[in-house]
Amino acid sequence: MQTETTSQTVQGSIRPMKSSRFAHVMSELKRNKHYYILMSPYMIIFFTFTVIPVVFSLILSFFYFNMLEFPRFVGWQNYSRLFLNDDVFMIALKNTFLFAVITGPISYIACFIFAWIINELSPKVRAFMTLIFYAPSISGNVFFIWLIVFSGDSYGYLNGFLMKVGFILEPIQWLQDEKYILPIVMIVQLWLSLGTSFLAFIAGLQTIDKSLIEAAAVDGIRNRWQELWFITLPSMRPQLMFGAVMQITASFAVADISIALAGFPSVNYAAHTVVTHLMDYGTIRFEMGYASAIATVLFGLMIGTNLLTQKLLRKVGE
Repeated sequence: MQTETTSQTVQGSIRPMKSSRFAHVMSELKRNKHYYILMSPYMIIFFTFTVIPVVFSLILSFFYFNMLEFPRFVGWQNYSRLFLNDDVFMIALKNTFLFAVITGPISYIACFIFAWIINELSPKVRAFMTLIFYAPSISGNVFFIWLIVFSGDSYGYLNGFLMKVGFILEPIQWLQDEKYILPIVMIVQLWLSLGTSFLAFIAGLQTIDKSLIEAAAVDGIRNRWQELWFITLPSMRPQLMFGAVMQITASFAVADISIALAGFPSVNYAAHTVVTHLMDYGTIRFEMGYASAIATVLFGLMIGTNLLTQKLLRKVGE
């Protein structure tokens, strides 16, 4: 009898807690309704074109769907085929990891170093240099320049230069030899990487409070490297996080550069990436269930890498 009374008392106390929590949430919504109204257009677009497609892709990865027949549930079959029977996907996964491991950190550090150097210039020179460094990332026909540089005949700039100085006797097929294709695509990717992250770092450096630097000098900081580690980087954590997300996404999502330079598919899949593999099955073969499994794996890789990067960035300045 006493136990029943106690349980009724506990249940009775839980209900008011739930109702009071709900009332608190509703009061917060009413109090901040203007903010939510202003955010609603973006949130509607974000959920419609980002969240909902990701959820549908995750669900569809467990089905066989060829765009003509009704989806048929196959369980883990797409994933087992992906990792156990698809040799091309394993090549694409290896190439994508190489891209992420090499171009990701290098481009991230290069963006910050160039932004740090340019920030020390006068305002007019800084604006001009920012435009010069940012321009390649927004140039539409940038691939044609590199196609001329790495052309496989003697009229290609690189072949012409090497033949003129006597390093080679005949032209090298740079974009047809699998030894050179992946490094060339990485070079072009690095050249194009000074984009949004670079601008974010420039903006972050402009917003650092100068009084912090003066106070740090009083506290014992004697050189620019100490100032960078203890003042500049901790003050730029939001920009550093944003830049990391952008660079990681760009390094994992390489496709256009590979297709423009090496073709689709490239020689022996030397420049094949997870995204080009996804395009192959999603837009050419129309195996949408299998393509959704590829997209889900890529999404998981990006999320895991971003979480690891956030954990590392929290230690900056410690």
